[in-house]
Amino acid sequence: MADSTNSDSSTTDSAKTPTNENTLDIESAAVTARQAVANEYGEPSTVVEIVKAELPLPDPGQVVIDVMAIGVNPADAKTVRGVMGTDESKLPIPIGNELAGVVRAVGDPLDGQTPSFAVGDEVVAYPISGAYADHVVVNEKSVHLKPAGLDDEHAASLLLAGVTAADAIATAGVQADDTVLIHGGAGAVGVIAVQLAGKIGATVIATAAPANHEHLRELGAIPVSYGDGLLERVQAAAPTPVTAAIDTVGTDEAVDVSLALVDDRDRIVSIAAFGRGDDGIVLIDGSTPQSKENRSNAIDDLIADAASGALVTDVAGTYPLDQAAKALDDILSAHPRGKFVLLP
Repeated sequence: MADSTNSDSSTTDSAKTPTNENTLDIESAAVTARQAVANEYGEPSTVVEIVKAELPLPDPGQVVIDVMAIGVNPADAKTVRGVMGTDESKLPIPIGNELAGVVRAVGDPLDGQTPSFAVGDEVVAYPISGAYADHVVVNEKSVHLKPAGLDDEHAASLLLAGVTAADAIATAGVQADDTVLIHGGAGAVGVIAVQLAGKIGATVIATAAPANHEHLRELGAIPVSYGDGLLERVQAAAPTPVTAAIDTVGTDEAVDVSLALVDDRDRIVSIAAFGRGDDGIVLIDGSTPQSKENRSNAIDDLIADAASGALVTDVAGTYPLDQAAKALDDILSAHPRGKFVLLP
């Protein structure tokens, strides 16, 4: 589930004239953005549309970003469909939490501080609100420099899944002497959790469809197929007893097998099985202070590892911004391994 966001790309007619030398002139900094929004809750194909709006100039501590790529996540589609709630006061819904782009303008520094970014910097922005756009205004604290070794498509689709995986690993207390079962090991969150656990030195067993087994082996995991007999297959594959489990899929099978294998329920962590909280497992959604800290602390390492090649992620496909509704429809359907990305 996505973190709660603390930045926004809301549109107003009010603007101030920045004085920071890093800021472009008013004519260049003030842009008309194209944004994908949902004017009501429902199927993306019927409620999502592209609108145009004038962006305000950046306030102190904000930057304007020309968007190069946007990460598409299941939470985006669930939000539009009303799965996360149907508060009509939030309409129209700005969509998307992560993107990659280039800094177009920089607001005045906060409290006389040196600006963190300069015009032309290549950046990743997360967590934000309204990432489905070709230009955004966001708070500097949600912006991170993008290394040259990390392309826009992979950068834009890295952090939401990455910090979720890192939070799960930290919450489960994974250590080098653990044998960890990761349900949904080939999914966007699962594949990063597999690599983070392996980086720590843990033995990793990952459930996945057979088509993804070789990829998981390449990442250092022991793959097993989900479905009937999963408990027995995991027991046969595990070189030592399973001591922690991370569930990224939310099925009863995943939770039941984890409960059967892991003695300490505090070390069974799920990002999806919110109906199973009464079983004593740990549910995380990025809302607690510890969860927020885990996620914030992971960002720099995730970006550095992705840029160096130490962390491998896949892009399943790209869509133009005009096809945002189709991307949202497709993200919850069967699709190739990896993330979908919008290209403005």
